[in-house]
Amino acid sequence: MDWFAAVDIYCERTGPDFWAEPFNAVSNLAFLLAALWGAASARRLGVRAFDAWTLIGLAALIGLGSGAFHTFANGWSMVADTIPIWSFVAAFVLVAMHRLGGMPWRRVAIWAVGIVAIAAVTALFLASGEGGTAPAAPDPLNGSGQYAPAVLALLAFAVFTRLRRHPSAPWIAGCLITFLISLTFRTLDRDLCATWPLGTHFIWHLLNGLMIGLLLQMLVRTGYPRR
Repeated sequence: MDWFAAVDIYCERTGPDFWAEPFNAVSNLAFLLAALWGAASARRLGVRAFDAWTLIGLAALIGLGSGAFHTFANGWSMVADTIPIWSFVAAFVLVAMHRLGGMPWRRVAIWAVGIVAIAAVTALFLASGEGGTAPAAPDPLNGSGQYAPAVLALLAFAVFTRLRRHPSAPWIAGCLITFLISLTFRTLDRDLCATWPLGTHFIWHLLNGLMIGLLLQMLVRTGYPRR
């Protein structure tokens, strides 16, 4: 991988300049605001658990990593964008299994090992195909298919919490709806370039920031005992 090779995959970017995606870059403030909202609520409610503050920190890192990608737009910034996102997804699933599902941390740790193993195998499988010479077919989902596991995880938690009548159920349902709408805007970004040169990726950032903010609020308000 060329860490400094230019990456141009979004409608708004029309050149290699640092500030070529102003809307895509600035809209990442939504993730920082989500983290600040989560931190404020956690402090007000007396939530000091390490897992809660880890998720709050990862939410802020998503904003910083994505901001770097939409300004530098190269190989290393793409990695800086991807790692916090999937770290948050994995961490949220594991924390929710304990805080919402009541699973002991020991069993959660076993699941964590399994998730890491699956991620490693998947990464090796994808890397093994990089040497092919055949051009890749156009992706009708514009790369949004990679978020299918996140959709399925939210759907599973939405069903689980609704069946259990857990107080987090309305929050999870709201997060799922918000994420599906934001994913739609991410998918449409490339296809709308001809009629909407600004693109729709920045709306993905804004709605995802809202979704992550709702997830953090759900956890700190319903997942931890009151002091």
